[in-house]
Amino acid sequence: MNKLFKINELKNKLKFLRKKNKIIGLCHGVFDLLHVGHIRHFKLAKKKVDFLILSITTDQFVNKGSDRPYFNQKLRAEVVSSIKYIDAVVLSDNLSSEKIINFVRPNYYFKGSDYKNAKKDITGKIKKEKSLVEKHKGKVIYTDDLVFSSSALINNFNSTFNDNQRKFLNY
Repeated sequence: MNKLFKINELKNKLKFLRKKNKIIGLCHGVFDLLHVGHIRHFKLAKKKVDFLILSITTDQFVNKGSDRPYFNQKLRAEVVSSIKYIDAVVLSDNLSSEKIINFVRPNYYFKGSDYKNAKKDITGKIKKEKSLVEKHKGKVIYTDDLVFSSSALINNFNSTFNDNQRKFLNY
């Protein structure tokens, strides 16, 4: 079963699911380096919904530092589509998740517990996301489990090598 959807294909699927009164969930992010925190997040999310959609920020809109994303959007989509808890994967050609939230209009929008304190969000995106989800009669759910940062993991791994060593390893 192919889980990779283009936006127009997902539109038809959402229409079908709504006719069947299915509960739709959405997770959104870069998912550059998949880790156990992600898997547990998806597992908790799937327990609450009939159909879980994962939207991935496309390469051009990832602003996590130089040489990022570490894995391109095609590879990231391939990896997450292999996870049994995820029913659909779609690429999001936007800097934020606002357009995909408006498009999907999920019953539940899932974020990790590290996003729960909106005061720590210097971008203001979490407040906007929450407002949009609620505008569409949905609810934001913060999963509470292990929290890791793909960026921190990648940066920590890369920081152990000097420039010459990185060049050699990337050959």
